[in-house]
Amino acid sequence: MQQSAKVISFTLAEIAAQLGGDVLGDGDIRIFQVSTLAAAGEGEIAFLANRKYRGQLQTTRAAAVLLSPADAAGYAGACIVTANPYAYYARVASLLNPAQAGFCGVHPSAVVDSVVPESVSIGPQVCIGRDVELGDNVVIHAGCVIGDGVRIGAGSMLYPNVTVYHGCELGERVIVHSGAVIGADGFGFAPEGKSWVKIPQIGVVRIGHDVEIGANTTIDRGALEDTLIGDGCKIDNLVQIAHNCRIGPNSVLAGCVGVAGSVTMGEHCVVGGAGMVTGHLSLAEGTTISAGSLVMKSIAEPGQRFTGVFPLDSHDDWVHNAAHIRRLGKLADRVSELEKKLKEIEIRD
Repeated sequence: MQQSAKVISFTLAEIAAQLGGDVLGDGDIRIFQVSTLAAAGEGEIAFLANRKYRGQLQTTRAAAVLLSPADAAGYAGACIVTANPYAYYARVASLLNPAQAGFCGVHPSAVVDSVVPESVSIGPQVCIGRDVELGDNVVIHAGCVIGDGVRIGAGSMLYPNVTVYHGCELGERVIVHSGAVIGADGFGFAPEGKSWVKIPQIGVVRIGHDVEIGANTTIDRGALEDTLIGDGCKIDNLVQIAHNCRIGPNSVLAGCVGVAGSVTMGEHCVVGGAGMVTGHLSLAEGTTISAGSLVMKSIAEPGQRFTGVFPLDSHDDWVHNAAHIRRLGKLADRVSELEKKLKEIEIRD
Protein backbone atom coordinates (compact mmCIF):
# COMPACT_ATOMS: atom_id res chain seq x y z
CA MET A 1 0.00 0.00 0.00
CA GLN A 2 1.32 3.44 -0.93
CA GLN A 3 1.84 5.93 1.88
CA SER A 4 0.51 9.46 1.46
CA ALA A 5 3.16 12.18 1.57
CA LYS A 6 3.18 14.26 4.73
CA VAL A 7 4.12 17.90 4.95
CA ILE A 8 6.66 18.13 7.76
CA SER A 9 7.40 21.39 9.56
CA PHE A 10 8.80 22.60 12.88
CA THR A 11 9.11 25.94 14.59
CA LEU A 12 12.58 27.25 15.35
CA ALA A 13 11.96 26.57 19.02
CA GLU A 14 10.97 22.96 18.26
CA ILE A 15 14.08 22.46 16.13
CA ALA A 16 16.33 23.80 18.87
CA ALA A 17 14.58 21.65 21.45
CA GLN A 18 15.46 18.54 19.42
CA LEU A 19 18.88 19.49 18.07
CA GLY A 20 20.22 22.05 20.52
CA GLY A 21 21.47 25.54 19.76
CA ASP A 22 20.21 28.96 20.84
CA VAL A 23 17.29 30.67 19.12
CA LEU A 24 17.62 34.40 18.54
CA GLY A 25 14.54 36.24 17.32
CA ASP A 26 11.09 34.78 16.77
CA GLY A 27 11.11 31.13 17.90
CA ASP A 28 7.59 30.58 16.52
CA ILE A 29 8.65 30.90 12.89
CA ARG A 30 7.66 27.68 11.15
CA ILE A 31 10.23 25.97 8.94
CA PHE A 32 9.23 23.62 6.10
CA GLN A 33 12.51 23.15 4.23
CA VAL A 34 16.23 23.95 4.07
CA SER A 35 17.87 26.05 1.35
CA THR A 36 20.89 28.19 0.53
CA LEU A 37 21.22 31.81 1.55
CA ALA A 38 20.78 32.91 -2.07
CA ALA A 39 17.74 30.77 -2.91
CA ALA A 40 15.86 30.57 0.41
CA GLY A 41 12.43 32.10 0.80
CA GLU A 42 9.41 31.99 3.07
CA GLY A 43 9.35 29.00 5.41
CA GLU A 44 12.93 27.98 4.58
CA ILE A 45 16.01 27.93 6.77
CA ALA A 46 19.48 28.62 5.35
CA PHE A 47 22.96 28.24 6.80
CA LEU A 48 26.32 30.00 6.68
CA ALA A 49 29.29 27.63 6.79
CA ASN A 50 31.71 29.39 4.45
CA ARG A 51 32.80 32.95 5.21
CA LYS A 52 32.91 33.90 1.52
CA TYR A 53 29.09 33.83 1.53
CA ARG A 54 28.79 36.12 4.55
CA GLY A 55 27.70 39.04 2.36
CA GLN A 56 24.55 37.10 1.42
CA LEU A 57 23.30 37.48 4.99
CA GLN A 58 22.30 41.03 4.10
CA THR A 59 20.17 40.00 1.12
CA THR A 60 18.83 36.56 2.01
CA ARG A 61 15.07 36.09 2.17
CA ALA A 62 15.35 33.02 4.40
CA ALA A 63 12.87 32.78 7.26
CA ALA A 64 15.81 31.94 9.54
CA VAL A 65 19.52 31.17 9.32
CA LEU A 66 21.89 28.76 11.09
CA LEU A 67 24.89 30.77 12.27
CA SER A 68 28.04 30.43 14.32
CA PRO A 69 28.33 32.72 17.36
CA ALA A 70 30.73 34.99 15.48
CA ASP A 71 28.44 35.36 12.46
CA ALA A 72 25.34 35.79 14.62
CA ALA A 73 26.75 38.95 16.21
CA GLY A 74 24.89 41.88 14.72
CA TYR A 75 22.54 39.76 12.58
CA ALA A 76 19.04 41.21 12.88
CA GLY A 77 16.99 38.28 11.58
CA ALA A 78 15.83 35.10 13.27
CA CYS A 79 18.53 32.49 13.66
CA ILE A 80 19.75 29.44 15.55
CA VAL A 81 23.26 29.87 16.92
CA THR A 82 25.41 26.75 16.88
CA ALA A 83 29.11 25.97 16.89
CA ASN A 84 28.89 23.98 13.64
CA PRO A 85 26.22 25.37 11.27
CA TYR A 86 27.02 22.88 8.50
CA ALA A 87 26.53 19.80 10.68
CA TYR A 88 23.44 21.41 12.20
CA TYR A 89 22.05 22.00 8.70
CA ALA A 90 22.54 18.30 7.94
CA ARG A 91 20.50 17.37 11.01
CA VAL A 92 17.75 19.89 10.19
CA ALA A 93 17.60 18.55 6.62
CA SER A 94 17.17 15.01 7.98
CA LEU A 95 14.48 16.22 10.37
CA LEU A 96 12.50 17.82 7.56
CA ASN A 97 13.20 15.12 4.98
CA PRO A 98 13.11 11.71 6.69
CA ALA A 99 13.79 8.69 4.54
CA GLN A 100 10.53 7.03 3.55
CA ALA A 101 9.97 3.64 2.02
CA GLY A 102 6.93 4.75 0.01
CA PHE A 103 5.36 1.37 0.82
CA CYS A 104 4.72 -0.80 3.82
CA GLY A 105 4.38 -4.50 4.51
CA VAL A 106 5.57 -7.32 2.26
CA HIS A 107 4.79 -7.02 -1.44
CA PRO A 108 2.97 -10.06 -2.87
CA SER A 109 5.70 -10.62 -5.47
CA ALA A 110 8.47 -10.89 -2.83
CA VAL A 111 9.88 -14.33 -2.03
CA VAL A 112 10.58 -14.49 1.71
CA ASP A 113 11.86 -17.76 3.19
CA SER A 114 12.40 -16.36 6.69
CA VAL A 115 10.22 -15.02 9.47
CA VAL A 116 10.42 -11.22 9.52
CA PRO A 117 9.02 -8.58 11.91
CA GLU A 118 5.71 -6.97 11.05
CA SER A 119 7.38 -3.55 11.01
CA VAL A 120 9.61 -4.31 8.00
CA SER A 121 8.85 -3.07 4.48
CA ILE A 122 9.76 -5.39 1.62
CA GLY A 123 9.26 -4.22 -1.97
CA PRO A 124 8.43 -5.99 -5.25
CA GLN A 125 10.57 -8.87 -6.51
CA VAL A 126 12.70 -9.02 -3.38
CA CYS A 127 14.23 -12.43 -2.62
CA ILE A 128 15.08 -13.24 1.00
CA GLY A 129 16.73 -16.57 1.80
CA ARG A 130 16.54 -18.88 4.79
CA ASP A 131 17.53 -18.03 8.36
CA VAL A 132 17.66 -14.29 7.63
CA GLU A 133 17.29 -11.96 10.61
CA LEU A 134 15.83 -8.51 9.98
CA GLY A 135 15.55 -5.90 12.73
CA ASP A 136 12.54 -3.70 13.30
CA ASN A 137 11.68 -1.12 10.64
CA VAL A 138 14.11 -2.47 8.06
CA VAL A 139 13.23 -1.32 4.53
CA ILE A 140 14.21 -3.41 1.51
CA HIS A 141 13.37 -1.89 -1.86
CA ALA A 142 12.51 -3.65 -5.11
CA GLY A 143 14.77 -6.29 -6.59
CA CYS A 144 17.10 -6.81 -3.64
CA VAL A 145 18.53 -10.27 -3.01
CA ILE A 146 19.34 -11.26 0.57
CA GLY A 147 21.22 -14.54 0.96
CA ASP A 148 20.80 -17.23 3.58
CA GLY A 149 21.86 -16.40 7.12
CA VAL A 150 22.15 -12.64 6.57
CA ARG A 151 21.55 -10.31 9.52
CA ILE A 152 20.37 -6.71 9.03
CA GLY A 153 19.97 -4.43 12.04
CA ALA A 154 17.01 -2.26 12.94
CA GLY A 155 16.28 0.85 10.94
CA SER A 156 18.47 -0.10 7.98
CA MET A 157 17.47 0.63 4.38
CA LEU A 158 18.49 -1.14 1.18
CA TYR A 159 17.66 0.67 -2.05
CA PRO A 160 16.68 -1.23 -5.24
CA ASN A 161 18.82 -4.06 -6.57
CA VAL A 162 21.22 -4.44 -3.67
CA THR A 163 22.71 -7.91 -3.22
CA VAL A 164 23.87 -9.19 0.16
CA TYR A 165 25.54 -12.59 -0.05
CA HIS A 166 25.03 -15.38 2.47
CA GLY A 167 26.19 -14.96 6.04
CA CYS A 168 26.97 -11.24 5.91
CA GLU A 169 25.95 -8.87 8.69
CA LEU A 170 24.79 -5.26 8.56
CA GLY A 171 24.37 -3.21 11.72
CA GLU A 172 21.62 -0.82 12.68
CA ARG A 173 20.70 2.25 10.60
CA VAL A 174 22.81 1.13 7.66
CA ILE A 175 21.98 2.65 4.27
CA VAL A 176 22.97 0.75 1.12
CA HIS A 177 22.34 2.39 -2.25
CA SER A 178 21.29 0.76 -5.49
CA GLY A 179 23.50 -1.79 -7.18
CA ALA A 180 25.84 -2.36 -4.26
CA VAL A 181 27.12 -5.91 -3.76
CA ILE A 182 28.16 -7.00 -0.29
CA GLY A 183 29.92 -10.29 0.27
CA ALA A 184 30.93 -11.41 -3.23
CA ASP A 185 34.03 -13.60 -3.42
CA GLY A 186 37.34 -11.87 -2.95
CA PHE A 187 39.92 -12.13 -5.71
CA GLY A 188 41.71 -15.23 -4.46
CA PHE A 189 43.52 -17.62 -6.79
CA ALA A 190 46.59 -19.81 -6.24
CA PRO A 191 49.01 -20.07 -9.18
CA GLU A 192 49.63 -23.54 -10.53
CA GLY A 193 51.88 -23.40 -13.57
CA LYS A 194 50.11 -21.16 -16.05
CA SER A 195 46.69 -21.74 -14.53
CA TRP A 196 44.95 -20.52 -11.39
CA VAL A 197 43.20 -22.50 -8.66
CA LYS A 198 40.28 -20.75 -7.01
CA ILE A 199 40.59 -20.27 -3.24
CA PRO A 200 37.20 -20.59 -1.49
CA GLN A 201 36.31 -17.36 0.30
CA ILE A 202 34.91 -18.64 3.60
CA GLY A 203 34.81 -15.38 5.56
CA VAL A 204 31.94 -12.87 5.49
CA VAL A 205 31.45 -9.10 5.55
CA ARG A 206 30.53 -7.50 8.87
CA ILE A 207 29.32 -3.91 8.71
CA GLY A 208 28.86 -1.79 11.83
CA HIS A 209 26.13 0.68 12.79
CA ASP A 210 25.34 3.98 11.00
CA VAL A 211 27.29 3.06 7.86
CA GLU A 212 26.32 4.38 4.42
CA ILE A 213 27.40 2.56 1.25
CA GLY A 214 27.12 4.20 -2.17
CA ALA A 215 25.65 2.97 -5.44
CA ASN A 216 27.50 0.17 -7.26
CA THR A 217 30.07 -0.19 -4.50
CA THR A 218 31.44 -3.69 -3.85
CA ILE A 219 32.73 -5.08 -0.57
CA ASP A 220 34.25 -8.56 -0.84
CA ARG A 221 33.91 -11.28 1.77
CA GLY A 222 37.02 -12.50 3.56
CA ALA A 223 39.12 -15.42 2.40
CA LEU A 224 39.63 -16.82 5.91
CA GLU A 225 38.95 -13.94 8.29
CA ASP A 226 36.08 -11.48 7.83
CA THR A 227 36.04 -8.15 6.02
CA LEU A 228 35.14 -5.50 8.61
CA ILE A 229 33.60 -2.04 8.13
CA GLY A 230 33.55 -0.01 11.36
CA ASP A 231 30.71 2.01 12.83
CA GLY A 232 29.97 5.33 11.17
CA CYS A 233 31.91 4.73 7.96
CA LYS A 234 30.76 6.61 4.85
CA ILE A 235 31.59 4.89 1.57
CA ASP A 236 30.82 6.63 -1.72
CA ASN A 237 29.74 5.25 -5.12
CA LEU A 238 31.87 2.87 -7.18
CA VAL A 239 34.25 1.97 -4.36
CA GLN A 240 35.97 -1.43 -4.29
CA ILE A 241 36.97 -2.90 -0.92
CA ALA A 242 38.74 -6.22 -1.28
CA HIS A 243 38.75 -9.27 0.97
CA ASN A 244 39.98 -9.19 4.56
CA CYS A 245 40.12 -5.39 4.76
CA ARG A 246 39.47 -3.69 8.10
CA ILE A 247 38.15 -0.16 7.75
CA GLY A 248 38.22 1.77 11.04
CA PRO A 249 35.20 3.55 12.53
CA ASN A 250 34.11 6.87 10.98
CA SER A 251 36.40 6.52 7.98
CA VAL A 252 35.39 8.09 4.66
CA LEU A 253 36.12 6.67 1.21
CA ALA A 254 35.17 8.92 -1.72
CA GLY A 255 34.05 7.82 -5.18
CA CYS A 256 36.10 5.33 -7.20
CA VAL A 257 38.48 4.50 -4.35
CA GLY A 258 40.09 1.07 -4.61
CA VAL A 259 41.36 -0.77 -1.55
CA ALA A 260 43.27 -3.99 -2.17
CA GLY A 261 43.12 -7.05 0.05
CA SER A 262 44.09 -7.19 3.73
CA VAL A 263 44.41 -3.42 4.20
CA THR A 264 43.86 -2.10 7.74
CA MET A 265 42.74 1.49 8.24
CA GLY A 266 42.59 3.14 11.64
CA GLU A 267 39.75 5.26 12.91
CA HIS A 268 38.70 8.33 10.90
CA CYS A 269 40.85 7.77 7.84
CA VAL A 270 39.88 9.72 4.70
CA VAL A 271 40.68 8.61 1.14
CA GLY A 272 39.89 11.12 -1.63
CA GLY A 273 38.24 10.23 -4.92
CA ALA A 274 40.06 7.65 -7.05
CA GLY A 275 42.66 7.07 -4.33
CA MET A 276 44.24 3.62 -4.41
CA VAL A 277 45.70 1.55 -1.56
CA THR A 278 47.74 -1.54 -2.40
CA GLY A 279 47.36 -4.75 -0.43
CA HIS A 280 48.53 -5.72 3.07
CA LEU A 281 49.18 -2.14 4.21
CA SER A 282 48.21 -0.32 7.40
CA LEU A 283 47.06 3.30 7.60
CA ALA A 284 47.30 4.95 11.01
CA GLU A 285 44.37 6.65 12.68
CA GLY A 286 43.40 9.97 11.08
CA THR A 287 45.35 9.44 7.87
CA THR A 288 44.16 11.51 4.90
CA ILE A 289 44.97 10.46 1.33
CA SER A 290 44.46 13.11 -1.36
CA ALA A 291 42.35 12.37 -4.42
CA GLY A 292 44.03 10.29 -7.10
CA SER A 293 46.94 9.24 -4.88
CA LEU A 294 48.48 5.77 -4.84
CA VAL A 295 49.49 4.38 -1.43
CA MET A 296 52.23 1.74 -1.71
CA LYS A 297 53.61 1.69 1.83
CA SER A 298 52.14 1.58 5.32
CA ILE A 299 51.63 4.83 7.22
CA ALA A 300 52.51 4.61 10.91
CA GLU A 301 52.24 8.23 12.09
CA PRO A 302 48.64 9.19 12.88
CA GLY A 303 46.86 12.31 11.66
CA GLN A 304 49.06 12.96 8.61
CA ARG A 305 48.02 13.92 5.06
CA PHE A 306 49.67 12.35 2.02
CA THR A 307 49.54 13.30 -1.66
CA GLY A 308 51.02 11.43 -4.57
CA VAL A 309 49.52 13.22 -7.54
CA PHE A 310 51.58 14.54 -10.45
CA PRO A 311 50.14 18.04 -11.05
CA LEU A 312 48.06 18.61 -14.18
CA ASP A 313 49.96 20.42 -16.92
CA SER A 314 49.90 20.96 -20.67
CA HIS A 315 50.90 17.81 -22.53
CA ASP A 316 54.18 19.19 -23.84
CA ASP A 317 55.25 20.49 -20.43
CA TRP A 318 54.20 17.23 -18.77
CA VAL A 319 56.30 15.17 -21.21
CA HIS A 320 59.25 17.51 -20.67
CA ASN A 321 59.01 17.25 -16.88
CA ALA A 322 58.43 13.49 -16.96
CA ALA A 323 61.64 13.07 -18.94
CA HIS A 324 63.55 14.85 -16.17
CA ILE A 325 61.88 12.70 -13.51
CA ARG A 326 63.10 9.55 -15.27
CA ARG A 327 66.66 10.85 -14.93
CA LEU A 328 66.40 11.71 -11.23
CA GLY A 329 68.14 8.46 -10.19
CA LYS A 330 71.19 9.18 -12.33
CA LEU A 331 71.17 12.82 -11.23
CA ALA A 332 71.14 11.76 -7.57
CA ASP A 333 74.14 9.49 -8.19
CA ARG A 334 76.03 12.35 -9.85
CA VAL A 335 75.27 14.70 -6.96
CA SER A 336 76.50 12.07 -4.50
CA GLU A 337 79.76 11.68 -6.43
CA LEU A 338 80.23 15.46 -6.54
CA GLU A 339 79.68 15.72 -2.78
CA LYS A 340 82.33 13.04 -2.20
CA LYS A 341 84.83 14.89 -4.39
CA LEU A 342 84.09 18.16 -2.57
CA LYS A 343 84.78 16.47 0.76
CA GLU A 344 88.07 15.10 -0.59
CA ILE A 345 89.07 18.57 -1.74
CA GLU A 346 88.14 20.06 1.66
CA ILE A 347 90.22 17.40 3.44
CA ARG A 348 93.30 18.08 1.24
CA ASP A 349 92.96 21.80 1.83
